[in-house]
Amino acid sequence: MVIALVFGVLFGVISAIFRNKAIDHIIRTVSISGVSIPSFWFALLLLYVFTSVLGITPGPGRIDARTATPDGGTGLFLLDSLLRGDFQLFGEVAMHLILPGAVLGLFTMGLIARQTRSNLLEVMSMDYIRTARSKGLKESAIIFKHALSNSMIPVITVAGMGFCNLLGGMVLVENIFAWPGIGQYAYLSAVSLDFPAICGVSLLIALIYVVINLVIDILYGVIDPRVRHR
Repeated sequence: MVIALVFGVLFGVISAIFRNKAIDHIIRTVSISGVSIPSFWFALLLLYVFTSVLGITPGPGRIDARTATPDGGTGLFLLDSLLRGDFQLFGEVAMHLILPGAVLGLFTMGLIARQTRSNLLEVMSMDYIRTARSKGLKESAIIFKHALSNSMIPVITVAGMGFCNLLGGMVLVENIFAWPGIGQYAYLSAVSLDFPAICGVSLLIALIYVVINLVIDILYGVIDPRVRHR
């Protein structure tokens, strides 16, 4: 989600600023590709290029096969390595997160970039933006202080739903990267007819959707004062 939010909003703003320019067409192509490319194919492509050919990133798994599993009690290797003060292990775990994070974030990033671009272009055509320009405000101040904040509510909705979908898990990506996620657990539970586990996963995902929707509604009021006064 960090990858999706940071690059999605950044690409959306750049695309809106340079509308119909070459960089706009490139970003729109990347966004559409992110929504359209099958995640399992993109995962295999990244593994081949960055792991097999270039050797920049490690292979599948949460840590290297020769590294002992960190014992911190949380089961989250990043947090466990920090609790132990082992920053070398923290870096190793973070490197293993790059490729699966990029694969899972690409789809949501494409949605956020397209939503940010369309909303920002709509806001930039409104009367108060023209008034701000007529007062001599800098274009950067107009975009980031006035236009962007007023175009973020639909973006937050897309980001929230994307977050819920990611927590639901993507079985194929988790299998490719040997990652024991919720999606893989749900799949194995269904195959083995483990009904209590299936019910537990369903309740967990439903609870996540409820909490995220509540957070989205709260963020509406934080970003747009008009929502707080209704």
